[in-house]
Amino acid sequence: MKISKGGFLDMAMLHTRPAADGFAMPAEFAPHRATVLIWPVRPGSWGRDPSAAQKAFLDVIAEIAKGEEVYLLAGAADFAVAKAAVADIARVTVFQIESDDAWARDVGPTFVTRGKELRGISWRFNAWGGEVDGLYAQWDKDDAVAPALCKALGVDCYDAGDFVLEGGSIHVDGEGTLLTTEACLLSAGRNPSLSREQIEATLAEYLDIRKVLWLPRGIYQDETNEHVDNVCAFTAPGEVVLAWTDNRDDPQYPLSRAGLDYLNSVTDAGGRKLKVRLLPIPDHPILCTEADCAAYDFAPGEDMREPGDRLAGSYANFYVANSAVLVPQFGGENAESDARALAILQEAFPGRRVVGIDARAILLGGGNIHCITQQIPLV
Repeated sequence: MKISKGGFLDMAMLHTRPAADGFAMPAEFAPHRATVLIWPVRPGSWGRDPSAAQKAFLDVIAEIAKGEEVYLLAGAADFAVAKAAVADIARVTVFQIESDDAWARDVGPTFVTRGKELRGISWRFNAWGGEVDGLYAQWDKDDAVAPALCKALGVDCYDAGDFVLEGGSIHVDGEGTLLTTEACLLSAGRNPSLSREQIEATLAEYLDIRKVLWLPRGIYQDETNEHVDNVCAFTAPGEVVLAWTDNRDDPQYPLSRAGLDYLNSVTDAGGRKLKVRLLPIPDHPILCTEADCAAYDFAPGEDMREPGDRLAGSYANFYVANSAVLVPQFGGENAESDARALAILQEAFPGRRVVGIDARAILLGGGNIHCITQQIPLV
């Protein structure tokens, strides 16, 4: 294990456009150099005692580290604890970088490549909606994570200016197609002054994609304004999985039905009709219990949960690491849907191990395995 307490390397903030410079975003299922996570400590997400969430994060880290490097970020106050927690896991590097929470997917850089060159993109982060419907009142540290990590790695970083984007709101196939949801990228708290066409043009300039597929909706009660990574993901070029329920009385049914109808009506950037695998949502809704809610310690202005709130549980929030696909598992009355999800994803990823991770503690924070991870492509 290597430790960095600073000693940042030289990097440049760039104001050109990646696509014009010949850079593009690879698919998540392309080879990785490393995966980024952030040590979870925020009481409003992980509770006053974050040990259950930290154990889940460590399970994810240990599995990813079997096939690639892991970069774990922690603030100064938690650096020693994070270092000790991963001391027995090989291939983990800990960086001292401050953040407001632990959503590496949304606050970390989006990495793009050109041949053997790697660069990052720093989007504007505003806590999933800013003054309109953001989930907490202060997000300056989160907004600074992307350039700070690029500096730590010695990787040049594109400044996307005021364009608001979270990594969980997009998926790419590596061949010119991007998936997103209208509910998120067209929300009033993201880029309200831009039209759909202007948003598409910006995504093309930064990620070198040629076509955007706009699913109408995401997962019911997803507090990120329905990120695409909780409802639909590429498993290969021309192939996706879509979160699904056959229960027409479930509020998720019309959202998933609209997504399926849309996906069946479009082609990708290469002109292919999409192969859609239906991935079940948990058989039984996962609710925030009184004990769960009592464990939180919310900051002023932070979005609060109430007993009985339905959490946005989804198996589509999996992460494709080099050596395995890590899939949320919820256990108990959802044991059967847990197993079905693993089987469907094993079919979609025949060349990788599909591994279930007990992820309810991550879901209680507001996301899941994909939300806490961000890949760095291998170049």
